[in-house]
Amino acid sequence: MHVHEHGHGSRKQLWWVLLLSFSYMVAEIVAGVAANSLALLADAGHMATDVAAIALGIFAMWMSHKPATAEKTYGYYRVEILAALVNAVALVVISIWIFYEAWERFSTPAEVRGPLLTFVAIGGLLVNLLAMWLTHSQSQHSLNVRAVWLHLLSDALGSAAAIVAGIAVWQFGWSIADPIMSVLIGILILVNSWGLLVECVNVLLEGVPKGVDVGEIRAALEADNAVVEVHDLHVWTLTSGRAALSVHLKVSDKAEHGPLLKRVTCLLKEKHHIGHVTIQIEPADYDHAVTEQCHT
Repeated sequence: MHVHEHGHGSRKQLWWVLLLSFSYMVAEIVAGVAANSLALLADAGHMATDVAAIALGIFAMWMSHKPATAEKTYGYYRVEILAALVNAVALVVISIWIFYEAWERFSTPAEVRGPLLTFVAIGGLLVNLLAMWLTHSQSQHSLNVRAVWLHLLSDALGSAAAIVAGIAVWQFGWSIADPIMSVLIGILILVNSWGLLVECVNVLLEGVPKGVDVGEIRAALEADNAVVEVHDLHVWTLTSGRAALSVHLKVSDKAEHGPLLKRVTCLLKEKHHIGHVTIQIEPADYDHAVTEQCHT
């Protein structure tokens, strides 16, 4: 199932989460500057990635309702992937900036206002927990919303790290805790963004969707009594959670094409969760090389 299948309900929830996250992101930036805390600014940067992810989810829902055209025969599914790719690159840049600033703090320690850092980070943790609660039910059914939920979880961990840094500075005077926690937050962002980047590139390269076993699909198709040969089998992703498949099937002379198509389509949809299927049926003696010798 996909985000666009859940209509206005999940979209409304995401708008509320977007408002919550954006408001507290601004508050963290202001407080981070006031407290001179890199950990708080790093957490605000991480929350900015949440805002981008939420906005991406809302945008993807809106774009998914745009109908396909003669020029865009698949519709606008790939807009989500392109936007996610930009978001992933931005995440990597943010994490590198955090590492650079943390190195500067290690080299030249700065005074950090521990109490302000602690209380603002606690507020950020509460906001993220509330946002996670709002999106949890839909995250079980929608890949887009689940991606948002994972962003929120990662940011909640970042807020927890900022709380630890704030307490360490406030109670023990360990200013070094601020850049240490910042590095941990940067690692969280980098891991998150790298996984997103790899997934986006895989989709754009028409890679096989995660969890799909092409060998298993081929074996299942070959097991049908009407099928003589399976070739030109391709499986790719249109957008998150929406796979497509095309295949050529050589069939016996006695094969009934209608029932065969129904069996294969149901097999792919029910067992492998592939709903967009294109099947070319060929006679058993068909020489596929002939198509390569066609002349215009």
